[in-house]
Amino acid sequence: MSTPHVVVVMGVAGTGKTTIGPLLAARLGVPYAEGDDFHPRANIDKMTAGTALTDDDRWPWLDAIGAWADSRTGLGGVVSSSALKRSYRDRLRAAAPDLVFVHLTGDRALIEDRMSHRQGHFMPAALLDSQFATLEPLQPDEAGVAVDVSGSPEEITERAVHALDELSDPAAR
Repeated sequence: MSTPHVVVVMGVAGTGKTTIGPLLAARLGVPYAEGDDFHPRANIDKMTAGTALTDDDRWPWLDAIGAWADSRTGLGGVVSSSALKRSYRDRLRAAAPDLVFVHLTGDRALIEDRMSHRQGHFMPAALLDSQFATLEPLQPDEAGVAVDVSGSPEEITERAVHALDELSDPAAR
C-alpha cells in the first residue's frame, strides 16, 4: 500500500488474527496493536466462561480500538478485531473513517482444528458456532479484502499484502 492506512485484521476466532496481524504490520512497516488487549476484564471473564459477548459488551471494546486507529490516522498501523458485524465495522469507521479491513476467511473445520491446538487463549472453541452465526462478511462498499487462511502464516501474509496492494492500486488488478 502506498499510503499508511490503518488496517483491521478481522475474522472469527481462530483465523489467525494475532499471528497474521504482527506479520502484516512488519511487512507494512507500521505498529501492531492486539485487539484482545482492548477488552475490559469483564469481557475476557465472560468469554473464558464460554459465554458469547453481547453488543453492549462489545461497544466499549470497539470504541477503544477505534480510538487507537484514529490516533494512527496518516501514520498507519495494524490492529486485530473480530469486527464480525457490519455495525461493528461501522462503529470502527466512525472513529477512523479511512480504515481498511483484511477479512481472514477459512473453512470451519480448519479453523476449529487450529483453535483446538491453541494454548492459553481465553476464547474456547465452543464459541466458534456463535462467531460464524454472527459473521457478516465484508460488503462491496466496505474498503477491504478477504484473504484465505489456508497455508502458512507467511503465505497468508503474502496474500494479504498482495490484496492490499491491488486494493490501493486499481491499475494492478
